[in-house]
Amino acid sequence: MKLLQASLCLISLISLLLVLPSIFAASSSEDFDFFYFVQQWPGSYCDTQKSCCYPTSGKPAADFGIHGLWPNYKDGTYPSNCDATKPFDSSTISDLVSSMKRNWPTLACPSGSGEAFWEHEWEKHGTCSQSVINQHEYFQTSLGLKQKTNLLGALTKAGINPDGNSYSLESIRGSIKASTGFTPWIECNRDGSGNSQLYQVYLCVDRSASGLIECPVFPHGKCGAQIEFPSF
Repeated sequence: MKLLQASLCLISLISLLLVLPSIFAASSSEDFDFFYFVQQWPGSYCDTQKSCCYPTSGKPAADFGIHGLWPNYKDGTYPSNCDATKPFDSSTISDLVSSMKRNWPTLACPSGSGEAFWEHEWEKHGTCSQSVINQHEYFQTSLGLKQKTNLLGALTKAGINPDGNSYSLESIRGSIKASTGFTPWIECNRDGSGNSQLYQVYLCVDRSASGLIECPVFPHGKCGAQIEFPSF
């Protein structure tokens, strides 16, 4: 009897040891420190050798568009594709679709409605934030952050306009900080002629997705001292 009990205990212990790694992996996949909220300038997305395609709904407004809300770690790494059991479900954001088309347009080729873009962002990044926000809240929060930050308004107020001219990186960063209260990280890409241009703006959001914070860490890469702000 004692031998049987010992054997059962050993089997239970082995089973527990086999299960624990998967439990920890599942929990750590949704454990993160902050969000990057990333917006992109459509003129810079399109003004490259790769070019772009307008959405099936037509050319978007000349305004920054949402790229995504990305959970991140303080060491600069990030979780991704955390929950295959929670795929994108367009019915959960049916009340947001019209706003999504305006504020989160796709520019990828071939032309699309935007749904494939939103699906990618949710499944790669959004599924890793479910310990804080659900699918509807993920998109609703992003839309609210875009309205709150109003990047184009911040830049034009400082005399920085999407007119194809070059502006100092410091003036772009400074105008956004003056407007939002927080330091942005600026990402550049290159136009068809190889000139550096304003492409994406990163701002950081606290882990509860309730407000902006100073970024614990910035991505790698840098822009030149002077960068173009192309028209769209």
